[in-house]
Amino acid sequence: MSRRDIQLDDQGRLRHFLTTEGLPRDLLERILDTAASFTGVIEKSIKTVPLLRGRTVMNLFFEASTRTRTTFELAAKRLSADVLNLDMGSSSAVKGESLLDTLRNLEAMQCDMFVVRHADSGAAHFIAEHVGDDVAVVNAGDGRHAHPTQAMLDMYTIRRHKGDFEPLRVAIVGDILHSRVARSQIHALNGLGAGEVRVVAPRTLLPRDVERLGVHVYHEIEAGLRDVDVVITLRLQRERMQGALLPSEQEYYQLYGISRERLALAAPDAIVMHPGPINRGVEIESAVADGPHSVILNQVTNGIAVRMAVMSMCLEGRGSRAEEDE
Repeated sequence: MSRRDIQLDDQGRLRHFLTTEGLPRDLLERILDTAASFTGVIEKSIKTVPLLRGRTVMNLFFEASTRTRTTFELAAKRLSADVLNLDMGSSSAVKGESLLDTLRNLEAMQCDMFVVRHADSGAAHFIAEHVGDDVAVVNAGDGRHAHPTQAMLDMYTIRRHKGDFEPLRVAIVGDILHSRVARSQIHALNGLGAGEVRVVAPRTLLPRDVERLGVHVYHEIEAGLRDVDVVITLRLQRERMQGALLPSEQEYYQLYGISRERLALAAPDAIVMHPGPINRGVEIESAVADGPHSVILNQVTNGIAVRMAVMSMCLEGRGSRAEEDE
């Protein structure tokens, strides 16, 4: 079964959210439209809606995270779900229990959704294949493979500032090779009909045959940024690098860092994005990260509405497991 097939039910609705790859444009747009409806909710003094009342969401984070875990927790609580945060680093998994055994025990606690972050590519898909039909799985980042909710909050941020995707030139700058975010962004941008998607990086930080993803490749930052409407810069993921892929962070900044001078090559109303955490003076200048073109903090805020959208869409039409057992 393909990743797309396992994500969708017979009516084309989300069962799980594992990747943006292959999802139809109308479904991607529905996620954005649903997020827009929740934006008004989280801006009110009373920020909750009862859509997931009685549901239980478990955050299973096998990797450390702050922004992603926190925004998933807030999103679930805004939807009135019960939330459990499990520190998998101190769970039975480190005592030798297999992932499937851990999964079976957690399912026995009558949860309705697993939000999974894992260091291994494909882990969320593996879990989705082995849970019961009444449990949804949302991928919060798996290895180098995918980070679909981050990509969709980025798409939502772009749409709020730029409107239609079709006229846009988007440049993704940095460590494409190790970035699950970049892959998810590329699939989402192409799925939403973006005019041009560029990747800008040294050859050592690009996957083989990256052009097959539907991007234009640039190795010089000046050419890559010229006339673009959106600049997405990525963190250097030293923890995933094997071997000397870069001479030094200082040299990387000199060649690929987003400075005010380089940003001036982009369209006058270009926006600058970063999925975080930011390494100031490595991939981006502080004056750019904090400047008038930056929408980085907007991305964080938008993450709550987008994750509310994904969670509610994955569980719509399903009764809660607790109700079924009564």
